[in-house]
Amino acid sequence: MLNVRRLELLLDVVELGSITAAAEKHVYSPSGVSQQLRRLEEEIGQPLLQRQPRGMVPTEAGHVLAAHTRRILRQLAAAEADLAEIAGLRRGTLTVGTFPTLGGSFLPLVISRFKKQYPAIELHVRSSRFGELVEMLENGQVGMSLLWDYEWNRISPESFALTTVFEDETVLIVGKEHRLARRRQVQMADLSKEEWIVRADEHPVVEVLERSAQSAGFVPRIAFQANDYQEAQAMVSVGLGVALAPRTAVVNKHPGVSILSLGRTAPSRRILLAHRHDRVRPAAEIAFQAALLETARDEAAQTRSVPSPPGAVAR
Repeated sequence: MLNVRRLELLLDVVELGSITAAAEKHVYSPSGVSQQLRRLEEEIGQPLLQRQPRGMVPTEAGHVLAAHTRRILRQLAAAEADLAEIAGLRRGTLTVGTFPTLGGSFLPLVISRFKKQYPAIELHVRSSRFGELVEMLENGQVGMSLLWDYEWNRISPESFALTTVFEDETVLIVGKEHRLARRRQVQMADLSKEEWIVRADEHPVVEVLERSAQSAGFVPRIAFQANDYQEAQAMVSVGLGVALAPRTAVVNKHPGVSILSLGRTAPSRRILLAHRHDRVRPAAEIAFQAALLETARDEAAQTRSVPSPPGAVAR
C-alpha cells in the first residue's frame, strides 16, 4: 500500500522543483526527503524523478503518480472537512427560516425533537413572509427555509434544492352551529350560497377560494377580510361566514368552530424545505432536515390513526 505522506512529498518536489524546497515546506532535512522518495520508488518499482541542471523533474511514472496524488489529497481534504462538520453537531449554530402558520404549528415539534438530539447546537429561527424568506435564502441569512407552493405557482427546482416535507390540505372552517358542522367532509359545490371570510392583503388563500369556487361553478361572496387566521376563526365562530385555511393554520382551533375536509375539491399546498444549490451544507443542517422529515412522518401516521369525532357524519 502506498504511503500518503511519501506521495505528498513527491508532489511537492514535482510542483516546487527541488528536494530542498520540499524539505523546507515540511521542516524535513533534504536527506530525509530523499530517503522517503527512494523508498517510494522501491514500492513503485521504477524511477519517479530525474535530476537536471535546473532541479528535479518527474519521469513519466512520476507525472502519473503526481496527478493521482493531487486527487487523493483533495479527497482526503474533503473527508476531513466532512468529519469536521460531523464534529460540528456537538457545537455551533444553525439558522432556519419559516413562515407563521408552520411556526405556530408543526415547526415547534421539529425543534423539540432536534434540541433533544443535539442540545449543544444553538438554533435560530427566522419567521417571515414568502418573499422575504426567499431573499434570506439567496443572501445567506438562513441556510435553509421552509416554503410553500400551490400547483399553479410551483417553485422552480432550478432556484433552490427542494425537499417535499408534506402536503398541507385546504380545509373548511364553519361555526359550531352551522348546518354543516356535524359533517366530516363536504364539497365546494355544497357552499355556493355561503358568505366567506378571507385573509386581507391579497393573501394566497384568496386565490385558493377563487379557483376552488370557479371549479365548483360559483363566485364567492366576501363578508369580511381578516388580518390573520385567528381573527378569521373568531369571525366564523359568530356566524359571519365560513372560511378556507391550510390545515396547519387551524392546529390551534377556536372553540367555536368545526374543521371539515374538502377532499379533492380544494387544492392543497406543498410544504417544502429549500436550500441553495451552491452551498456546502453543514452537518447540523442535514441533521435538522432529518428531524423535520421524521416529525412529518410521525404526524402523518398519527393523523391516519385518529378516529372521527363522535357524531360526525360522513358524506
